[in-house]
Amino acid sequence: MKLKVIVHEAEEGGFWAEVPALPGCVTQAESFDELLANLYEAVDGCLPIDLADVPLQPTGRVLDIAV
Repeated sequence: MKLKVIVHEAEEGGFWAEVPALPGCVTQAESFDELLANLYEAVDGCLPIDLADVPLQPTGRVLDIAV
């Protein structure tokens, strides 16, 4: 999955970013490298899945993948 991210320079210094495909998914940081790390965490938090609501067969598996 590829997501477009808009990165802004903050007036007070540092950066902030938003992910238009995920409304409300924003993050900020003092450095660009820190911003990238925060973006992964923000996107992960904006895509929650409650596995209690997903019927899983006995042979089914739950995997975490990086895209």
